[in-house]
Amino acid sequence: MKNVFFLGLLLLTIGCTTKSRYTQQSPEIDTVKSIIGNYVNGEWDEYAAHYADGATIFFNTTENNPSSIQEIIAGQKLSIEPLSSYSFVRDKEELEMVETDEGETWVNFWGLWKGTIAASGETFEMPIHITSQFVDGKIVKAYGYWDSTPLTLALMELQQAAAVMEEAEMPR
Repeated sequence: MKNVFFLGLLLLTIGCTTKSRYTQQSPEIDTVKSIIGNYVNGEWDEYAAHYADGATIFFNTTENNPSSIQEIIAGQKLSIEPLSSYSFVRDKEELEMVETDEGETWVNFWGLWKGTIAASGETFEMPIHITSQFVDGKIVKAYGYWDSTPLTLALMELQQAAAVMEEAEMPR
């Protein structure tokens, strides 16, 4: 009986000390939520502060063409410039943190981005996936994927229409 008790206690202890390799609540997940909020609110310094010095970022690119956080922010500012509004649909988000077999910590984010072009009032939605590797509470590597083609084409059409109008107004 005594051995059964100690065996049960041992199993309980092991079960309580085993670290979960998957969770939906962690400081790293809270960091990713903060980054999304920083992006939507244009809080670029706060956004950048979540990334380690020298972090490599691959947003819609391969590992042959990494970006720095400064380059990412410059590109994001440029991409939101023609918009009257943009946001993430917060109730459409999913986040998870996993620890790999190699001991790496990654947070996966799936979200729905929504933006409206100021000149036309046309609204676009884009599913987005971003996965970020954390070391000591900072992002050291991130991959992001989304298809911005419909928004890009709409902006190109507006530019083309503006160029045609401008040319038509020029004296000959």
